[in-house]
Amino acid sequence: MLHAVQNNMAPNLLVLNYSAEWTIKWLFLIPSVFFTESVLERRLPLSPSARRAGWEGCNILLSNVPNEGKIPVINDTQITSASLVRHKFKRYQELQDIEWHVRGWTLDVLRAARAIGHSFTLKQIYAQESELLRLHPKNQNVRAKIRQQLQVLRDLNYLEFLGNGSYRFKIPQ
Repeated sequence: MLHAVQNNMAPNLLVLNYSAEWTIKWLFLIPSVFFTESVLERRLPLSPSARRAGWEGCNILLSNVPNEGKIPVINDTQITSASLVRHKFKRYQELQDIEWHVRGWTLDVLRAARAIGHSFTLKQIYAQESELLRLHPKNQNVRAKIRQQLQVLRDLNYLEFLGNGSYRFKIPQ
């Protein structure tokens, strides 16, 4: 899966939740651009006695996917219009132009900012520094990377810079 992410060949993912009566409660689409290293968790290889011995899979950590990456198709049993789903899907395809290793940073900063709220300050997002360092242990200059990725999100028209280290989202969650 990591190889697929690195080569922009990862598939889109549909996630379904249904009731005991088989009614679809939630169905959301995760576009492939939201798959990054911090979303993938390597699993242990299969044991030597397994039919596919040595094969390694991964878990997809849905909690590490920003909410923008979870496009509702059915939300609390209500069907979302196809045009809205297509619009949201296309809106995030421009992320594919960002190299895979940088895109992980972009999406992790996006997720950290969304966790704060609609508006936030640089100081508030710096409070997420330890979490971002945990996700990207090879980068020892996290604050500079945060500022860089906030500029990327601003340039993609996701954020608005208000001045004095203040930001707000331009697109609803």
